[in-house]
Amino acid sequence: MLKCREVVHQADALLAGELSRRERFVLQMHLIICRHCRRYIRQFEWLLRAIPRMHGSASEAEISSVLKAVENAEKSTFK
Repeated sequence: MLKCREVVHQADALLAGELSRRERFVLQMHLIICRHCRRYIRQFEWLLRAIPRMHGSASEAEISSVLKAVENAEKSTFK
């Protein structure tokens, strides 16, 4: 069974469709039992969709600041 930290590290690959069938299955099994990781994946997916829309109206510094805040939240949540 995956640990939450491993789910966080694989989130980008999951949403990009880069995981093998086995890796995706194992990750999805974890998501079935872990509401925190389900919420993290939903938020990460939302962020990935929002960034391109922000890019036209936000400066690089603002985008960088948002990404840094997400990373900090990730570190404090998934120790």
